[in-house]
Amino acid sequence: MAFSSLFRKKTVQDILAQVEKNNADGHNSLGKHLKARDLAAFGIAAIIGAGIFSTIGKASFDGGPAVIFLFLFTAIACSFAAFAYAEFASMVPVSGSAYTYSYVAFGELIAWIIGWALIMEYAIGNITVAISWSDYFTSLMDNIIVSLNHTYHWHLEVLADWVQMDYLTASNGFKDATALMQGGKSFENLNVGLQSAYTAWTTAPTIGSFHFVADLPALFIIVLITALVYRGMKESRNASNIMVLVKLCIILLVIAVGVFYIDIDNWTPFAPNGVSGVLKGVSAVFFAYIGFDAISTTAEECENPQRDLPRGMMWAIIICTVLYIIIALVLTGMVNYSDLNVGDPLLYVFEKLDLKIMSAIIGVSAVIAMASVLLVFQMGQPRIWMSMSRDGLLPKKFSRVHPKYKTPSYATVVTGFVVAIPALFLNLTMVTDLCSIGTLFAFVLVCAGVLVLQNKKDIPRGKFKTPYVNSKYVVPFMLAAGLFYAYNYNNKASMEFITNATQINNGTDIITSLNKEDSKKVFDYLVSIDVEKNTKETPDLENLLSQYQKDDAKYSQVVAGLPISNELKYESGFSLFKHKIPMWIFLISLIALTIWSFKENLSLIPLLGLVSCLYMMAELSVWNWIYFTAWLLIGLVIYFGFSRKNSKLNMAQV
Repeated sequence: MAFSSLFRKKTVQDILAQVEKNNADGHNSLGKHLKARDLAAFGIAAIIGAGIFSTIGKASFDGGPAVIFLFLFTAIACSFAAFAYAEFASMVPVSGSAYTYSYVAFGELIAWIIGWALIMEYAIGNITVAISWSDYFTSLMDNIIVSLNHTYHWHLEVLADWVQMDYLTASNGFKDATALMQGGKSFENLNVGLQSAYTAWTTAPTIGSFHFVADLPALFIIVLITALVYRGMKESRNASNIMVLVKLCIILLVIAVGVFYIDIDNWTPFAPNGVSGVLKGVSAVFFAYIGFDAISTTAEECENPQRDLPRGMMWAIIICTVLYIIIALVLTGMVNYSDLNVGDPLLYVFEKLDLKIMSAIIGVSAVIAMASVLLVFQMGQPRIWMSMSRDGLLPKKFSRVHPKYKTPSYATVVTGFVVAIPALFLNLTMVTDLCSIGTLFAFVLVCAGVLVLQNKKDIPRGKFKTPYVNSKYVVPFMLAAGLFYAYNYNNKASMEFITNATQINNGTDIITSLNKEDSKKVFDYLVSIDVEKNTKETPDLENLLSQYQKDDAKYSQVVAGLPISNELKYESGFSLFKHKIPMWIFLISLIALTIWSFKENLSLIPLLGLVSCLYMMAELSVWNWIYFTAWLLIGLVIYFGFSRKNSKLNMAQV
């Protein structure tokens, strides 16, 4: 086959003609039940969930009350991408989302890559949500059991830690807890997460050296939601609308009650950790916005997709952004930002203020919220696979539509297995970041697709078109302004980045990397320099070393004197540079995009969407890029082994 066949494209006309023929070959048409209101509800169901009930806490801890600017920035970036999605969805109103759009704009290979990447958004994103749902559900059940025991003098047992935690969290937590206790920290002084992980690992049943730790509630909710999605779009729509209504009522109640407990002194300082602190939560906050694009996978089930899809996306983003900002201000006003580094911030602030009824209501609503996010993601994945199967890139079974329920039945069941099994064992942080990078990659390609097609005259246009603003001079000016700021106002950090200056590891990282012998050496050294005699009060190495971090010069001096190898104290050379590779990719891409925009008079809105999403990708760790690349390579093996020769475009050529 010729190299050019890798980039063979589908035309918009062919796709629209295919929709008319979907009854042939068993490709029955999907039921059309959705209006703009339903689409906005699906968007809100997907967006408001893990973000407002979980990740908003960590983001507020890192950025303080100024985290509202991060929600605003992320919303603007998602809005840029939403314009591009809406334009494509209006132009190509079929299931498939970014996959279908890439097939039109770039060709088959890129379409396959994006379809494969979208599995990371929907399937791996669902693993994340299932684990989060499990956390809230088990907390709620534990509170109910404790309350019943107290009220009725019963002796019910709470769920064991090893049936409500994933394997990797327990394993890694056990290792960190052991290292910190080896360094003198007592079990009671470990944070709650490490205590739970240590307990789960040590109390779990074992088979040889294997510890059976699995998140069983996560498995339960995935099976339940998959069954609902299998039953049909109408049932999914009704369930989603009810859950969204409950969720919005609860959030408005939190705001209405929380406003009366705001102490404006908690808003000072407004940005305690500066711009870097605010930006630290980029991936967590972005994950809170994932979901609006899942609306585009339902295009074929809309009554009027060209009109309703753009409206549904925009209303979902606007409503959710307003709610996020208000909730962030209420939370950081009710308690100090430094108290919000918890997994259940809404529950925490009301428990801290002894509002038990409110905390119980929030616990129940969080379980509902997570379930509604799971519903939308679990609905999106089978429809991507169905589209890929229709094009011959996956086996025919994936495009089988149930004759009664009118849903992609086989693909839905496979999605259930793909999500359920890893959810038992995978780590929450890992799957969150993988989901974010897969989604951002899809956003980048959709925005780029609009730019590629903008000057082509033979493309049928939908009713919605992104407003055109020429970026020819705007983007170069923005790049120049960024360079001016970096040189004049952020010179030290910029030069350290460019020169790859050696960095000192923080106290916790140093202590958790020590063996028993090194721990003893470090403790003896800290005793010898301890002027305030803190070492007599506690042998906790982490606290003893971390206390010097308040003064950079003093901390640098203390670390330099530690009697351990420099590899444990500092990060330098390639081990430091590798973490900067994503940002260098972004900077080089930014220069290339600036030149492209100047030469081709590109549209500003999709270009800003591309740049902002690429920047958020650069903020993710290099390990996420490596895992994502490995995932894409597996996809390419499947493409060249099966999909390329079975592609319908290839069959047509033959």
